[in-house]
Amino acid sequence: MTKILLLSDTHSHIDDKILKYAAQADEIWHAGDIGSLKVTDALQKIKPLKAVYGNIDDHIIQKEFPLNHRFFCEKVDVLITHIGGYPPKYNERTRNIISQNPPKLFICGHSHILKVMRDKKRDVLHMNPGACGKHGFHQVRTMLRFEIEGADIKNLEVIELGKRG
Repeated sequence: MTKILLLSDTHSHIDDKILKYAAQADEIWHAGDIGSLKVTDALQKIKPLKAVYGNIDDHIIQKEFPLNHRFFCEKVDVLITHIGGYPPKYNERTRNIISQNPPKLFICGHSHILKVMRDKKRDVLHMNPGACGKHGFHQVRTMLRFEIEGADIKNLEVIELGKRG
């Protein structure tokens, strides 16, 4: 079993609340708009990190992390990107990838809106953890925590970190 902490849209913000939850995970996944390598450096000191860059991330972060990250966690095929849309309103780039070879779990950020939903047509679980940074229009900072055991995604929890301001 692998315990995952999923976060996005830190926009250069990292704090003890985020790090506390990171320490409880086996892996940390970041869905882009990192903002500063100090965020990913702090996370990588705690646990293994998988991340993608987002639209606010500069060339330094883009050299460190890919636009798309596709991998297996146990028996779950995972695709992470920053801007992807959601079922069935994927953006064109993501729609092509998902249509040709659907992952079991599709993760994106960008919208600052926490959303978990199933694409029944393609049998894909979509997750957007919302935003855990302080920059943006969201009111409450959020992350997701879940477990992967074999081919099962289970024990999904929403983590609320408090008001943005």
